[in-house]
Amino acid sequence: MKKIMLLFAMFCFMMSSAQYDNIAAGESLTYRIHYGILTAGSATLSTSNAMLNGKPYFYVKGVGKTSGAVRAFFKVDDVYESYINLYGQPYFYVRNVAEGSYRQHLQSTFNHANNTIYLVDKKNTDREPKTINTVKGVQDMLSSFYYLRNLDDNQLKIGNVIKMNIWIDDELFPFQLRISGTERVSTKFGTINCLRIIPSVMSGRVFKEKEGVTLWVSNDKNRIPIAIKAELKVGSLKASIDKISGTKYPVNFTK
Repeated sequence: MKKIMLLFAMFCFMMSSAQYDNIAAGESLTYRIHYGILTAGSATLSTSNAMLNGKPYFYVKGVGKTSGAVRAFFKVDDVYESYINLYGQPYFYVRNVAEGSYRQHLQSTFNHANNTIYLVDKKNTDREPKTINTVKGVQDMLSSFYYLRNLDDNQLKIGNVIKMNIWIDDELFPFQLRISGTERVSTKFGTINCLRIIPSVMSGRVFKEKEGVTLWVSNDKNRIPIAIKAELKVGSLKASIDKISGTKYPVNFTK
């Protein structure tokens, strides 16, 4: 499940001051996750308006869990949360996961004025909170997912390569994305025109190849991630859109 959330996070782009004009509070997207021929689980991303410390934020919650036969031998219940300010910058990010016997509960508070992150480990209380230096424009795993959807058409031209920095768990990772073309993608709702995006990832540890991941995003104002496919060292992993509600603009599938 962590791998599929990481794939969603690869939609991250470098920061500028942009409102979330293409996304409505109350939107919900659910993805069915497949490992080979097995249905391995689901991931849901939902949005709302929220207050934190007396200030308004765009709140995003991501929930991932295994299901069926996979859950019988490997239980996953992951929750990710992000409070994003009015300029599209992450302020408070939570990763609270239970994967088999593994547990982790990290809270990250972003200070964009001095490019630092204050990290607290809520599970391991012996670990002292610490302040970590980061870079300008950093995004967390969830905020990056929504920032992409508000880029303009010039930034998403075919052939463009966009570099980024993303905060994953307790470490900063650089990524880059290449807009490789357009493609019609089949879904349970019908087919839809998509941008095809190839992120460069670290090969050898998890992924089979450096460019072994492909992302498809609806080529419309919503820019909904429609599908993700990754060739792993062992097998393949795919997420496909399963439920859609509350989008700001109509989603036009062709039967």
